[in-house]
Amino acid sequence: MEISGIISALVIGTIIGLLGRLVLPGRQHVPIWLMILVGIAAALAGTAIAEAADVADTSGVDWIEWLIQIGLAALGVALVDRARSR
Repeated sequence: MEISGIISALVIGTIIGLLGRLVLPGRQHVPIWLMILVGIAAALAGTAIAEAADVADTSGVDWIEWLIQIGLAALGVALVDRARSR
């Protein structure tokens, strides 16, 4: 993996993690570094799910893939928040 791939994974993971955090109501007690990791994992898993469902490559913006990734990020942030609160 090249440095540009690592940087883009961090940027996309941050964006997906933030969007997933914004979807959840209330306050989450998840540090930013953990949110980025959840966002990266959600982006990778969401892309795999979108490819399996054959909705990853569409003309224009891949809205379905983004929704899957954001949903997974919200689920991940909620699970991490619940695990950290115990």
